[in-house]
Amino acid sequence: MMLHIPEVLTPQQVAEIRSRLDKTDWVDGRETVGAQGAQVKRNRQLPELSPIGRELGEIILKALTKNLQFIAAALPYRFVPPLFNRYEGGEHYGFHIDGSIRTIPGTNLSLRTDLSCTLFLCEPEEYEGGELIVADTYGEHEVKLPAGDLILYPSSSLHKVEPVTSGARVCSFFWIQSMVANDGHRTMLYELDQNIQKLREKVGDCEEVVGLTGHYHNLLRQWAAV
Repeated sequence: MMLHIPEVLTPQQVAEIRSRLDKTDWVDGRETVGAQGAQVKRNRQLPELSPIGRELGEIILKALTKNLQFIAAALPYRFVPPLFNRYEGGEHYGFHIDGSIRTIPGTNLSLRTDLSCTLFLCEPEEYEGGELIVADTYGEHEVKLPAGDLILYPSSSLHKVEPVTSGARVCSFFWIQSMVANDGHRTMLYELDQNIQKLREKVGDCEEVVGLTGHYHNLLRQWAAV
């Protein structure tokens, strides 16, 4: 499942994050990838243990814990703290697949990367190019979202960032280990949850809605690992 989640951050939060990022130093993005990724990655990002990056990442994580659509879709168990990248002057990232296991910086913990997230921190008209292209069995999907919006997609997806030919593309990116590892199971649970919520709005907590809610939780109990 590939999902656009709008307005994860408010305009005020985006402005605060951008203001602080504009005053910090960026490093070569190839420092955080393996040999294969380094061949196709040309961008800059904040160091993984950057104090400013950690502070800004906490703003994003707090916003995500309040976003019911995100929680329903991702069923998050563990996060890699949000990182930040910048593309300009032709910088790009060729087709690649994210590594399956990542260490959480500054800890001895690792996680399985079930879901990848890109949170856009600038408006589409601020730069040319820079589209996130995600390829799956249905073709290639182009993503370029308003500031504050997030795209959530399986980490197993082949994806790239097109060259930025003018302006600068600034985003946060991070990975999630879900309580439900199987993408098909997560999709079914998300669709069931969303339909239950719509039914509750129309008819309240009737017997059928209570029954469907129980069905949802029994499936989650069967598929989740915590």
